[in-house]
Amino acid sequence: QVQLVESGGGSVQPGGSLTLSCKAGEFILGSAAIGWFRQAPGKEREGVACKSNSDLSTYYLESVKGRFTISRDNGKNTLYLQMNSLKPEDTAVYYCAADAVSAIIFTVAANYDYWGQGTQVTVSP
Repeated sequence: QVQLVESGGGSVQPGGSLTLSCKAGEFILGSAAIGWFRQAPGKEREGVACKSNSDLSTYYLESVKGRFTISRDNGKNTLYLQMNSLKPEDTAVYYCAADAVSAIIFTVAANYDYWGQGTQVTVSP
């Protein structure tokens, strides 16, 4: 399994912004499916923002629509999650994921083979 390297987590006040980065390293993102998932204490792991193979479709968790943006820069072999207007309920460990198989159900975490190490995002006054 190829290791993806995440960065950009931290602590912010409500209404603040953060950008998470995920360097793919030996894995070539290309047209691979990509996703950001999060796990908060006492809650299920959930897909936050995902793009299908070749960016044919994009999914956002209902609670982050209009606030979060997923993107990739293939020249830098990196994917990003821009998070604006952060709320305390966004507090969680965030994980990036990628998979080169075209036919995966891209919103389901179990279908991804390549993962980042996780980065903590904390939103509090």
